Amino acid sequence: MPNMKAALKPRPATAADIGEIIRLGTVMFEEAGMDASDPAWRDATRETLRRRLEHDVRVCVMDHPRRPGGLVAQAAGIVSDRLPDPSNPAGRAGYVLWTVTDPGWRGRGLARAVMTSLLEWFEAGGVPGVELHATAQGQPLYASLGFEPGAYPGLRRYRGPHGG
Repeated sequence: MPNMKAALKPRPATAADIGEIIRLGTVMFEEAGMDASDPAWRDATRETLRRRLEHDVRVCVMDHPRRPGGLVAQAAGIVSDRLPDPSNPAGRAGYVLWTVTDPGWRGRGLARAVMTSLLEWFEAGGVPGVELHATAQGQPLYASLGFEPGAYPGLRRYRGPHGG
């Protein structure tokens, strides 16, 4: 049997990984109780990743050790340019999303590995602050990586086909 620890190292996703990124995203959305059956979001994600991967979007992935082309974990991040302020003179901000591990691979530290790799990318890019929305299951991991509640609560207004 191959050394699993050696095989399970995070790496940046490439365009060849987009299908698997979407598959893992589907796992995440369905576990969150969302209907992920509409192919429109998959098509939009595929096109967005083709345009933006390795520009302002990075997805850190973990390859499946026994299924070439397969992935077992991922964490995505996006950098946005905001107006500079005293705490962030460059105005660069990061957001983490689409963090998921295939159910059969959970509990092995894979989410921590892809998240650590993603946070290193943010730091190397001069992004001083990174935000995310955590599930109850993910909160202990994120807290151990230094995430904490912000001084101001997040509020959201959503107007769309599924919003108010």
